[in-house]
Amino acid sequence: MGRVLAIDLGTKRTGLAVTDPLVIVASPLETIPTHKLLDYLKNYTSKEEVSTIVLGWPKSLDGTDTNMTQPVVAMEKKLRKIFPEIKVELVDERFTSKMAMQSMISMGSKKKDRMEKAGNLDKISAAIILQTYLERK
Repeated sequence: MGRVLAIDLGTKRTGLAVTDPLVIVASPLETIPTHKLLDYLKNYTSKEEVSTIVLGWPKSLDGTDTNMTQPVVAMEKKLRKIFPEIKVELVDERFTSKMAMQSMISMGSKKKDRMEKAGNLDKISAAIILQTYLERK
């Protein structure tokens, strides 16, 4: 059984999270520039067994598309083509950024650390997406 990897796709940065090999615990992995995502995933999957990629599905509160819905659809198609042996699933990502910020506040992160969006918030959001997926299963 391979790990489950979650992606919180952004226009500039993308947060990643991954499970342990037993697919029990979701942990933030890394935040990378979005334009390097596919190369990163190719490298990662060459070293680690990944059975499922979970992609955050952006929808507005009323269920309509957001400005990120089409880029996510395009990424889903690319992932399915490049990694045909890996299952790709979409998971509702509404409120994940707010939940990630609350999580950072609860853990005692300083305001400066929370504002460092280039890292912490994106990968924690990916971990929340991944945890949502695991709980649903």
